[in-house]
Amino acid sequence: MTLDVLVIGAGPAGLALAAALCETGMRVECVTPTNPTAPWPNTYGIWEDELPTPTLAAMLKHRWTDCVAYAAGEEHRLERVYGLLDNSRVQAHLLAACERGAIRWHRQPARSIEHGAAYSSVTLDDASVVRARLVVDASGHAPIFVRRPPLREIAYQAAYGVVGTFTQPPVRDGRLVLMDYRSDHLTEAERRNEPPTFLYAMGFGDGRHFVEETSLAHAPAVPFDLLKARLHRRLAYHGCAVAEIEHEEFCLFPMNMPVPLLDQPVLGYGGAASMVHPASGYQVGAALRNAPTVAQAIAEALAVSDPSPVRIARAGWNALWPAERLRKHRLYLFGLQTLLSFDEGQLQRFFATFFHLPRQSWGGYLSNTLSMAEVMQTMARTFLAAPMDVRGGLMAAAFQHPGMLASALWNA
Repeated sequence: MTLDVLVIGAGPAGLALAAALCETGMRVECVTPTNPTAPWPNTYGIWEDELPTPTLAAMLKHRWTDCVAYAAGEEHRLERVYGLLDNSRVQAHLLAACERGAIRWHRQPARSIEHGAAYSSVTLDDASVVRARLVVDASGHAPIFVRRPPLREIAYQAAYGVVGTFTQPPVRDGRLVLMDYRSDHLTEAERRNEPPTFLYAMGFGDGRHFVEETSLAHAPAVPFDLLKARLHRRLAYHGCAVAEIEHEEFCLFPMNMPVPLLDQPVLGYGGAASMVHPASGYQVGAALRNAPTVAQAIAEALAVSDPSPVRIARAGWNALWPAERLRKHRLYLFGLQTLLSFDEGQLQRFFATFFHLPRQSWGGYLSNTLSMAEVMQTMARTFLAAPMDVRGGLMAAAFQHPGMLASALWNA
């Protein structure tokens, strides 16, 4: 039997799309070398207004209305509700949709793929072959089958975090610290010569906290040992130490991967489709929001008489990366490249300016929900309000990377 869709990967992105495909009534199977019910290891923060349905919004394990950021000596109150996904509830919700669609799980790796005129054939680890009219690769940032243009330098977001109890609260209960760039615990030489990092922290209200030292983006990636040492130095500077560790978190993922080639017969999703937002590093919200739209586009393409895998995949790519979203992504990549050139002081002054913008501007920018015109307006307002050294850095980036800017503004 030839399936409608074979999904490779069962992380948050793969499950989100598999569930949406099942809801359309398509015949779907999934390849994953791990148990699809295995707990997701990472914490996933998200702005509440990014969640696409009330059902998913009800699956926040924690919510914070007291949200702040610190940069350039200022506390910036962020009048927006932030939440932490209840991984087990979201996972169970998506798995239930897959179960209703009678999805079959292949618990082994995929090894190779061949494309024909009407379907693609995937060979699994045990040499069995699964045929599908479309193959979706949701296997992560280093995908198995999705092809991308080459990239010379990859910038990574890296973070080391701890969930546990502390000798005194690192952040007051009920508060979310989105970014704390204060660096008084570092020497002048460290601030000048080492990559800037910030604290991401939250209080759970029961004596437990989550603290994470984060590098927004750097090439090469900031080592975990440095992040761990900085976190403990930051805590010690404020008279705080870890009393008991419940969970350690190690995060590392690319921030500036190019959009995959859109004429290939495999559709990517999640990290495999470069869906990480270059302005924040977030992806799960976009995966949840876009899954129904992409699934519907695939269903409509399958309804055409005898479409090829290339045509079906193209319908999915067009739904995932329409022309305006592609242009915005290029503009965001240009913005990220600019921040990579900033020293610690410039970066702090940039974010102090950024968080002085109206909430709809900075919020939409971080959530990737603005139109192209609104993104350009937000960038222009930041430039005009920024101190001279930040303006200089922004202008220097435009001269150093004119091709990146031109490809976004003129759809090159």
